Amino acid sequence: MPRLKKLALASTATLSLGLTGCMGGSIPDSSAPITQQEASQGAKFHPQLLEEFGGTYQGPQAAYIESIGKNIAVQSGLGNARSSFTVSLLNSPVNNAFAVPGGYIYSTRQLVALMNNEAELAGVLGHEVGHVAARHSQRRQSAAQQNQIIGVLGAVLSGAVLGDSQVGNTLSRGFLQGSQLLTLRFSRKQELQADDLGIEYLTKAGYDPRAMSTVLASLAAQNSLDARLAGRNNATVPEWASTHPDPASRVRTAAAKAGQVTGTTNRDTFLTRIDGMLYGDDPKQGVIEGSQFIHPEFRLAFTAPRGFYMVNGTRAVSINGQSGKAQMSTGPYNGNLDMYVRNVFTALGGEQQKLAPASVQRTRINGLQAATGSARVNSGNGEVDVVVYAYEFSNNRAFHFVTISQAGRSATFTPMFNSMRRITQSEANAIVPRRIDVVTVRRGDTIQSLSNRMAYDNGKVERFRVLNALGANDTLRAGDKVKIVVKAR
Repeated sequence: MPRLKKLALASTATLSLGLTGCMGGSIPDSSAPITQQEASQGAKFHPQLLEEFGGTYQGPQAAYIESIGKNIAVQSGLGNARSSFTVSLLNSPVNNAFAVPGGYIYSTRQLVALMNNEAELAGVLGHEVGHVAARHSQRRQSAAQQNQIIGVLGAVLSGAVLGDSQVGNTLSRGFLQGSQLLTLRFSRKQELQADDLGIEYLTKAGYDPRAMSTVLASLAAQNSLDARLAGRNNATVPEWASTHPDPASRVRTAAAKAGQVTGTTNRDTFLTRIDGMLYGDDPKQGVIEGSQFIHPEFRLAFTAPRGFYMVNGTRAVSINGQSGKAQMSTGPYNGNLDMYVRNVFTALGGEQQKLAPASVQRTRINGLQAATGSARVNSGNGEVDVVVYAYEFSNNRAFHFVTISQAGRSATFTPMFNSMRRITQSEANAIVPRRIDVVTVRRGDTIQSLSNRMAYDNGKVERFRVLNALGANDTLRAGDKVKIVVKAR
């Protein structure tokens, strides 16, 4: 959720970069300088992408990530590579990295925290440089196939719940408007080409090219852990793995292509430089603690239904489960809660789909003025219920849920609707950020003893192993540096 921003309810526009389709063939010439047209296109979308992903991370780590990104970009052979590339560290708690035309490269701080050496960082950034150098987005555009920067949850909604229909497409775009879960999709062949280029750049720069496979392995392990901790039976998540497909199989491919070539990893340097970096949710955007979402600045909290998991975005919180999907966000409010609910429906329907509640009912939830409305919508897969539940927190601020479920099953979300509450100042003050703490293993330290210091209530050992790329049979050696996650005080 945003710190101060509000969701523009009347807009369902998405950023179109023409990024689907694949020209195929071998790796194209990737040494042509970035053109002015490409630079202008990237500059247009750069501020919008920063806004969607929490802005740039303000910390000493940002300059380090930028320097590694520019150094690896030089290996691409693009003219003026160092000055032509813009490398941004994003203040986002999702594992993601992407690029847009014109030399704009992005990685989230969460993905950086998952890495364990500088070679892995260079590999991820080199992969994204490869997309730019190979003009993958332009080649997709030239294939004249439609694509947008879209929320993955929107795709799930339109495919699994709404069907491939105009109603489904319009509603899912409106439903996820403003979500942080924005991704750039390339074809599988283009992803493998970017892997090849990333490995090539790693080798040229003197890094260990096997780093591409190890970082992909960590990502696959993190996806699997996230799924288990969320109670899901699969590891499909709207993060780097889904936009850069099938990390598990790409681990094997990348390792085979790297062969026996070795190089530097700069592990200690990397760990020293990321020490203290924010990890997980930024309290300014709200935090997820188990099944509860808490926003200390907006002074609100709610609990997701049993069996659902949440993903915190810059402008909204998504709540996902097998029996339905939901989103919590905010919008312009003038004191009329009934009109607020109707405006949300209007925004969800968009220009082509007129969507309105049959009626708006007023109630009180935990001392808050509340209003709700519902609509039944025909979709390609049958009828679905759309519910909007709004709450007044002040004369000029309201928050709302939007839920979607198969017809007659909206009661799944009733406990969540009834859980919305205003938190006390002491509860807000108790929310502190988590940070990466790099420690040196001492004699007698074990995985269990260091895991006990992880600032979580569950999965401490599993989280520690994945964070440090430790397999089930790996042990620690005195003198090694490892990462733990602690609460900053």
